[in-house]
Amino acid sequence: MKLIVAITGASGASLALKFIDKLPSEIELFLVASQSAKTALKLEENISLNKYFEDKKNIKIFKDNDIAASIASGSFGVDKMIILPCSMNTLAKCSVGISDSLITRAFTVMLKQKKDVILAPREMPYNTINLENMYKLSQLGVIIAPPILGYYSNQQSLEEMENFLIGKWFDLLEIKNNLYKRWE
Repeated sequence: MKLIVAITGASGASLALKFIDKLPSEIELFLVASQSAKTALKLEENISLNKYFEDKKNIKIFKDNDIAASIASGSFGVDKMIILPCSMNTLAKCSVGISDSLITRAFTVMLKQKKDVILAPREMPYNTINLENMYKLSQLGVIIAPPILGYYSNQQSLEEMENFLIGKWFDLLEIKNNLYKRWE
């Protein structure tokens, strides 16, 4: 599977790093992060994205302004995409077809190719414009999957909560996992 993980500048961007760390090694990963995502990671977690991934060889990292990147073309053949977290700015751009960055361009390509796309909006509460944008994207087949806990799996720690969320996103991407206790 060829998977795009896009990280945008919403709080909780470090959850995307944990998502990536748990991906099976056979997944071909293409990563792009907005400048706002890099800022959020630095401010919230004191993480430099480039340093975080410097020893990982199986990840192709793109700059968000590289609109000539392979993932900007439908002929490259990416299978699935997740924007995690998805800022309300990116969500709004996606809902009206603005492709002014590699993230939004890759999203548009995935949409026109009828490929699976998940947006994980990270905001609370949602305003009416956010909800209208999510509704519109949902009508186009985009999966809207915000980081919301299911309490039936009895998470006892932050790591278990994060594993629940990551496991649910993996399920949507058809990536086998046992990251959380399932309903019996």
